[in-house]
Parts: sequence; C-alpha cells; structure tokens
Amino acid sequence: MTADLSVFRFDGADVRTVVIDGEPWWVGNDVARVLGYVNPAAAIAKHTKGVAKRYPLRTAGGVQEFRILSEPDMLRLVVNSNLPQADRFERWVFEEVLPAIRRTGEYVTPVEESPEQLMARALVTAQGVIERKDEQIAALAPRAEAWDELASAEGDYSVADAASILNRAGIETGPQRLFDKLGEIGWIYRGEARRWRPYAKTIDSGYMSERAMPPRVDHDGILQPVAPQVRVTARGLERLRVRLGVLSAVEVAS
Repeated sequence: MTADLSVFRFDGADVRTVVIDGEPWWVGNDVARVLGYVNPAAAIAKHTKGVAKRYPLRTAGGVQEFRILSEPDMLRLVVNSNLPQADRFERWVFEEVLPAIRRTGEYVTPVEESPEQLMARALVTAQGVIERKDEQIAALAPRAEAWDELASAEGDYSVADAASILNRAGIETGPQRLFDKLGEIGWIYRGEARRWRPYAKTIDSGYMSERAMPPRVDHDGILQPVAPQVRVTARGLERLRVRLGVLSAVEVAS
C-alpha cells in the first residue's frame, strides 16, 4: 500500500510528510537534515525510541521506500538538536505544518463532489470541529484561569518559583528537574564552579534573565561575591508551558 506525500518548505529545504491511519508521519532524513544533524541515519538511531519504519511513498519519480517517523519521534529529533533552527522548526511545525494537515479536523482524500455535496460535508466537518473545540475549552478552562492568575505579564521568577507555577498549570516538575530540563533544551549551561548560567541567546530571546545577588560574609568576616541567580521570565514561562507540555505528551505516547 502506498500513500501520497505532502511537501512543506522550511528554510528552502523540503520536509515531506504523509498521513497514515489518520496520523502524520515525517520523512526522517528530511527532518534530521533541516535540524543540522550531519549523519541523519545515526541521529535517528540515537534519538528516536520507536522503530523508524520504511514505507512505500508515491513521488514524482515513482514509488520509493522512505524511513518515516511518528510525531513523537520527530519531536525527539527536535529537542535533541542544539542548533538555533530547532526552536524555529518546532514553532513552524506547530504553527504552520500541523494546522495545515489538520485544518478540517479530519483526513480526507479529495474526490469530485457537487457544490451541494461540498457544502454538506463542510457543514458536517465544521460541526465536528466546533464540538471538539468546546470539549477542549471546557477541559482546559480551569488550568487557563490558574495560569492567567499566576503568570503575570511582567517580572521574572526563580527556577523554584517557576517550577511551582508550572506545576499549578498542570506541568509536573520540580526545581532540580526544571534546572535539568533547561539544560537539556539549551537554555542554561554550567559555568564557573559548575553554577548554572543562562545562554546569551535565551536572554536575548526574553526567556531567561539573571539577578545580581548580595555578597555573603564568610567565616573570616570577609565579603565574598555570590553568583547571579538564574531567573525565568514571564515570556519564558509561557514558552516552557507549551514546550514541556508537548514533551510530556510525547512521553505518554511512548
């Protein structure tokens, strides 16, 4: 059995997808290359948990077999890439590609229909979308209210406070776990004396900040400098809420 490819463009490169049994699958080599992996096959073997299965896909050159990845495994390639385009690729997937694939709320094969048939199918599809959206809104409303109450539009938070806010918004984490996750996604690094420091790019993006700390007095009564405190901004909190929520969904799907 073969399926038709959908081709999307990211930074001038083709990223091919296919819908199988109602779910989007991704051509592994395409994803690995745009994320900057030098050896796509090795990256897929190292970072994905599922089996990158081969599937016959119909192309302009005829039917060919490609290694394809499920959505969770595609996301694992994203979060394990340290290059700047990984964040842009992730946003592109969730803001452009998946909405384009799922715009009607279902996967349908185009067929010739009369205007009346097209209108009837559109109405049925629209009603289904509205019902699903209403269910999602009802389920997410309490968390959304909690989030609006906790995550103000200004200021920044210690990592411990950020972890507490994320917990109350439904993202299970703790201070140490959040520090580790921030390191994994390339927002912070171990600096002098193994202390966490934010990367300049995350400060420039408005996700992280640092706060100067007052010096401490040592046992000899001498003032000693204290490393700046790593802080998460309100914008960074919103980004983490989305990103960690996606990663949690990936782990559950595994």
